[in-house]
Amino acid sequence: MYAFTLEMSVRDYECDIQGIVNNSVYQNYIEHVRHQYLKHAGIDFHDYARQGINLVVVRAELDYKSPLVSGDTFLVTLNLKRESPLKFAFYQDIFCLPDHKMVLKAKIIGTALNSSGRPEIPRQLETLLTIS
Repeated sequence: MYAFTLEMSVRDYECDIQGIVNNSVYQNYIEHVRHQYLKHAGIDFHDYARQGINLVVVRAELDYKSPLVSGDTFLVTLNLKRESPLKFAFYQDIFCLPDHKMVLKAKIIGTALNSSGRPEIPRQLETLLTIS
């Protein structure tokens, strides 16, 4: 059902004064999983940056469903889809384990900018988008 999943755990310092994961931390979780997915697919995010190719987020939609707390174990899922000739979207969900309770639904739209700052999808990413 998902192209990639990664299990993670909440660390104490990620929680706010209310004792729940701060809403901004969820963006760190899903970004980490996007980077791990690309690495798993043979695309090195840092290597792209060294080549002057920057993968950038142009829009983020996050729907918070249920909070995580310190010590929770959770699953972050990912699917990648083409949105337009120059944009792609990561559809990501977070589920609390072990009951798989929905925590977050996200749609992250991105593009790739070449060294001139113009949108251009690199060949390796283009191939990944074709098979997704």
